[in-house]
Amino acid sequence: MKADFSDGSFRPALQRFFDNVKALPARFVASAARNGLPASDRTRSTFVFGNVFLHIHPVRVHRWSLRWTTTLGLGVASMAAFLVTLATGVLLMFYYKPYPDAAYQSMQDILFVVPSGRLIRNLHRWAANVMVVTVFLHMARVFYTASYRSPREFNWVVGIGLFAVTLGLAFTGYLLPWDQLAYWAITIGANIAQSPREVTDALGITSFFDIGGLQKLLLLGSDTVGEEALIRFYLFHVMLLPLGLACLLAVHFWRIRKDGGLARPADADSRADCPAEDTYPVFTEVPAKTYHLAALVRGRSPAVGRGPEATLPSMPHLFYAEAAVFMLTVLACLFLSLLSDAPLKELANPLVPENPAKAPWYFLGLRERVSSWAFMGGVGIPAVVLLGLALIPYLDRETAGTGEWFGGPGGRRLVAKAACVGTSSVLVLEAAAIRFGWIREWFPHVPQLVVTLLNPGTLLALVYGAYSTWLVKRYDSTRAGALGLFTCFLCGFAVLTVIGTFFRGPNWNFYWSPAHWPVH
Repeated sequence: MKADFSDGSFRPALQRFFDNVKALPARFVASAARNGLPASDRTRSTFVFGNVFLHIHPVRVHRWSLRWTTTLGLGVASMAAFLVTLATGVLLMFYYKPYPDAAYQSMQDILFVVPSGRLIRNLHRWAANVMVVTVFLHMARVFYTASYRSPREFNWVVGIGLFAVTLGLAFTGYLLPWDQLAYWAITIGANIAQSPREVTDALGITSFFDIGGLQKLLLLGSDTVGEEALIRFYLFHVMLLPLGLACLLAVHFWRIRKDGGLARPADADSRADCPAEDTYPVFTEVPAKTYHLAALVRGRSPAVGRGPEATLPSMPHLFYAEAAVFMLTVLACLFLSLLSDAPLKELANPLVPENPAKAPWYFLGLRERVSSWAFMGGVGIPAVVLLGLALIPYLDRETAGTGEWFGGPGGRRLVAKAACVGTSSVLVLEAAAIRFGWIREWFPHVPQLVVTLLNPGTLLALVYGAYSTWLVKRYDSTRAGALGLFTCFLCGFAVLTVIGTFFRGPNWNFYWSPAHWPVH
């Protein structure tokens, strides 16, 4: 046995082995955290940019960004809901069988046989709902604080993509239980995808240009909802769309960091309520000495000209705030899961239509528009809205109000008036359409193209557009027009969602209460 004299003492190899075993936990921690515990500004900084999971965060964060009213934690809540959905979805995949003969039975096994299966499914469903809500509210927060402006224009477009993928995940997951509700809701969705046939039939070009039929075929893999549709939706739901979402999230987080962090007002340093002893000057007004260097130019990065005044280390301040939002989101999902079960109706039957066949609540505003004018309500107007949202940062080049809630000309009063205009307009048009019908009821032989182009949906969009144009002229501001248009569409969508959720019954007729539904 060879002895070790390197430390001046005699230790047999066996003794050294046991000493190494005793020191193993401490050495493992030291090897993982190579820079030591985050106890100083320097070690806190190295803790952040030396960690593969944390390096997307800045080393220091502005006090303004840590205020709860700045973001309401909606971005972190969206990410937390996605992670809960992802984790519970993986657990459900162990038991779910994605083909019609076994899909419904596997759902029943999850509910009644698998230990905690009902809770896991409820968590998955409620986390998905929370994710849709928080992503939508996060997008609204970014808009109302004008945080889409330069240099964050492209990240706004990425956010629009994230919102679309989130809705795609919700839509594709809806078919997987293979019950009556899922089957007929997806049937309606497939018919919406086929709705461009309204236009091609009216123009007489469907025989050689059937874009609607192609969209339905790509969605279902056949003419009807069946085995091909189920496996296709399953593939999109568990692989393609999550992969796309992960890629967009990576770009989104990276651009937040590279674009200078969260948007904040120009005078945020003076409004951050930071104690004087916590700040120190970095840039002086007049340099004490000048230099002359050839080819020395001012950088274009958002970090140019900014020092660490009014900032705090991300560790622990930012991470504690993120952890709090994460835990609150998980707690909310768990509470909702215990309060309400995810629905599972009878086995899907193509011969017995669900009446009324309702999509998830976040699609019911769209369903309300589709009920009489499928193409414009389900494809045309949503496409124009998404395109308009994506173009907002490139059309609004103003700077006033960036980083502030309802910043810009008009402010809160403009938003409040726009909410009244948006709500009253949609209520008047909906009431007229419900009470008196529309062009098809008045003139049965009118050409389909007229019905497609002239309907309450397009008329409502024209009213909102005219009001937005008036605001641009009234305030001489593109931002004012954008605030009015966004608020009008937001209120209109909310009203249509409420009507579709609570006031539509069999055959999509209007009823004040389910108690008034006809008895079969």
